[in-house]
Amino acid sequence: MTSRIEQLQATFASLSIDAFLVSSPSDQRYLTGTSVEAGDGYLLVLAHSAVFVTDARYEAELAVTMPTVPKTITRDYLQAVNAALEGAGATVLGIEDSLTVVEYEWLDEHLMTDIVPMTGVVGALRQIKDATELMAIRQATRLTSQGLAALLAVLKPGMTERGAAQWLERWMQDHGSTGPSFGTIVASGERSAWPHGQASDKQLKMGELVTIDCGFYVDGYTSDVTRTVALGDPGRELTAAYQAVQQAQELIRAAVRPGVTGDELDRIGRDYLTECGYGSAFLHGTGHGIGVDIHEGPNIGRGWPDVMQANEVITVEPGVYFTGKGGIRIEDDLLVTETGNECLTTTPRNLIIL
Repeated sequence: MTSRIEQLQATFASLSIDAFLVSSPSDQRYLTGTSVEAGDGYLLVLAHSAVFVTDARYEAELAVTMPTVPKTITRDYLQAVNAALEGAGATVLGIEDSLTVVEYEWLDEHLMTDIVPMTGVVGALRQIKDATELMAIRQATRLTSQGLAALLAVLKPGMTERGAAQWLERWMQDHGSTGPSFGTIVASGERSAWPHGQASDKQLKMGELVTIDCGFYVDGYTSDVTRTVALGDPGRELTAAYQAVQQAQELIRAAVRPGVTGDELDRIGRDYLTECGYGSAFLHGTGHGIGVDIHEGPNIGRGWPDVMQANEVITVEPGVYFTGKGGIRIEDDLLVTETGNECLTTTPRNLIIL
């Protein structure tokens, strides 16, 4: 894990800084290699060293979960950061733009070091996954696919959306997941037209579409998979829309490779759905990276210049939504390879009628 900190240090010259303060828990987990949040504190990366500043509540735990990074145990976090910067002779400190206004104002008032807010410094490193990360994401996606198959075997009219979501979350935890990365979405009938409709007490009914969107952690890395299924025949109109989304997703997946941009991938699916008459019903972007967090770079959507690179893991998730009728989304996790891509999701993509 030290190599990740060294990769960050290697960017200092091009960024014109000689220290970087990591406040994001996800970035801290990535750089230190722990699969759990470190608790309160900051990771200060200096030109040739690093220190995690925290308090005594986490000292014993971090000795186990973060054994290779030195710790400063104190209740005055920012003053300890200040002292470490002065001790190292640092003159320019990069900070994450997620730092709060209160934290920034304290640093601005007390530090002799110049402060430079920066965006996506660690995020850029996180996009390219190493073998350990890919192993965890593969397992998370494989387990999620298995969990969805198990849920579909018991999904039936009369079950509530919330009951279905809780059933899946319990199954995942019973089979090795450490928990969901977001509230599991189960949206049925008219509610399936809400792209982020949270599970409710609504009962599932025959003739409805049911959209299930979920992500689960294994070894600190997550999956992100969506399937829309039908309870009985959903009718000709929604069936035709499903087939269009499925074809759009297949066209996008076939185009995923190093060098293609997020905008280009988005246009492939959006243009096809527009040709089919569904362009105005595609309400969101086409995908995003996953890893330590459910949303990472690269971004895949209109106007995004992000260039796909080998060993990134991305989602491809076109969808269409019709107010008062229902919605359809199909989402897979893809590993970008040197020559194209590998789909990590194993759940069938065809319309499943239960």
